Amino acid sequence: MLRLIFMMIFSLAALSNTVVAQSTNIKLAKTHVRFTDVDPVEWTARRPWQYAVHGIDVSKFQGDIDWRRVRRSGVNFAWMKATEGGDHLDERFGENWVNSGSAGVLRGAYHFYYFCRTAHEQANWFIRNVPRENGSLPHVLDMEWTNSKTCKYRPNPARVRSEMRVYLQRITAHYGKRPVIYSTPKFYEENKLWRVKGYDFWLRTVAKHPSQLYGNRPWTFWQYSSTGRIPGIEDDVDLNAFRGSARAWKRWVAGN
Repeated sequence: MLRLIFMMIFSLAALSNTVVAQSTNIKLAKTHVRFTDVDPVEWTARRPWQYAVHGIDVSKFQGDIDWRRVRRSGVNFAWMKATEGGDHLDERFGENWVNSGSAGVLRGAYHFYYFCRTAHEQANWFIRNVPRENGSLPHVLDMEWTNSKTCKYRPNPARVRSEMRVYLQRITAHYGKRPVIYSTPKFYEENKLWRVKGYDFWLRTVAKHPSQLYGNRPWTFWQYSSTGRIPGIEDDVDLNAFRGSARAWKRWVAGN
C-alpha cells in the first residue's frame, strides 16, 4: 500500500513538473492590451484591459483575416466557428484554422448548438470537420438561444443540461480535452448552467463585469465586446479576456 502511495505521489509530481516546463514554452504576444472599440463602455468595475491576456473569436463574418497582424496586435488566443447543428460548416473555418496556426496564434474551434438535432449528431459533425491536433486549445460548445427560422424548439433546463453533457463527453473522449462552455446571460440563467460541473466557462457580458451580472459564479474567459477593432481584421470582432495573470494563462494552456 505504501509503495502504491509513493508511486502516485511521484507520478503527480512528474505531471506537475511537465506542466510547468510546458508553460515556459508558451510565447505571449502583448499583454494588458486595450483594443479599439467602436461602441465603448464606461466600466464601473474591473476593466477588461486590466487583465493580462486577450483574444478574439471569429467566423465567416470577419472575412479575410491577416493573422500575423492580428498576432502582433496583442491577440494571444482565438476561437473560430467551425460547425453549427449537424450539417453546417463555417465557410471560413478551414482557412482560419490553417492561417492562425501558421501565425502562431493559439486557437480552438467552437460549435454552435442547434436544438433540433441530437447531441450525438452534432458532436459527430464537429469531429468530422475539426482536426485532432496537438497544441490546439480546448474546443468550445456555444450555448445560447437563437432566432432560428428552422428550429423553434426550446427544451426545458434539465434537458438542455443533459444534452450538453452528452455532447461534452463525446468531444472530451475524442480530443482528450474538456471543452469550454460559452454562454450568454439569459441562456445561462434560464438553464442554470452552473449545474454543469467540471468545465471552464466563457461568459458574455458587454456592459458589466462578470461579477456584476453572474455574481460569484465561476468563469475563466470573459467576452467583453462585440464591437472591437483589431489590426488585420476589417470588420468588428468579439473581444475576450482570460481571467488570470500571464503566468496563470501559461499554466492553463499547458494543463489543457
